[in-house]
Amino acid sequence: MSACFLVSACKKKPIDPGNDPNFTIIANSDDGYGMYNRKVEVFGISIYAHRKVGDTKLLHAANVLAQYLDNDENGTADNPLVVSKIIENKASIGMKKSSSSWVKTPENAQDLYDTECLPEWHTNGKTGQFDATLEEVLHVITHSGYADVYPSQLGEVKGSDLCNAMDIARGGYYENIPSNYPSSAWYTYDDNTCDYGCQATEYLYWALTSLLGAQANRLDEIEHEWKLNTQYLVQNSDTSIYAILTDTVFKFPTALPDGTYNH
Repeated sequence: MSACFLVSACKKKPIDPGNDPNFTIIANSDDGYGMYNRKVEVFGISIYAHRKVGDTKLLHAANVLAQYLDNDENGTADNPLVVSKIIENKASIGMKKSSSSWVKTPENAQDLYDTECLPEWHTNGKTGQFDATLEEVLHVITHSGYADVYPSQLGEVKGSDLCNAMDIARGGYYENIPSNYPSSAWYTYDDNTCDYGCQATEYLYWALTSLLGAQANRLDEIEHEWKLNTQYLVQNSDTSIYAILTDTVFKFPTALPDGTYNH
């Protein structure tokens, strides 16, 4: 079964970060997160912020997470099994100022930097420096949620449907990054610190956000890693991942988050 992907969502009034109707920033005292002075909870999932992270950025991340999980914005998570698994895995997002920050990232926390969290990308016609919130937040959802709820289909291990599709996209099975990918490959991620499972996380991010329209203006920037930057290209060139991402059993998002969650 397939879902209709919306490349662009209807325009909504931007949320005033000082008066967010959905989320309240609260003081943080959770064990293991002592370097983060405050947090926001989204469907029970915590986003922590260091004191140098702006409230605007923290609330933007919360809105993006909410839109990914409740894509139809009816106030209920689209796939409660995924949310429950993320909470069970004690996964979270830890926001700090930049990649050079000395703040230690707790176990099971995904980094998101203030400097790469860019709400303005959405109102600037999806041009300029990319809003990496879309990537880092999605990594938590797929790696700590989908992969464990649906291991045979979306597990980040050799033989899952996701990894079989990735092996086709890379032009073969590579446990480690090859020195050169085949010329026919369209997924050519080359970070040697990213193991096979990590490669699957990145692959799912590239494919889904391309379907949702996030990569349409970025081909020159990303083609060294990913060449199918539009819905059309994914649908017609990577039929395996397209079938996975449009299977309504999984309830993947069909509209790109823009940081203005309204339910």
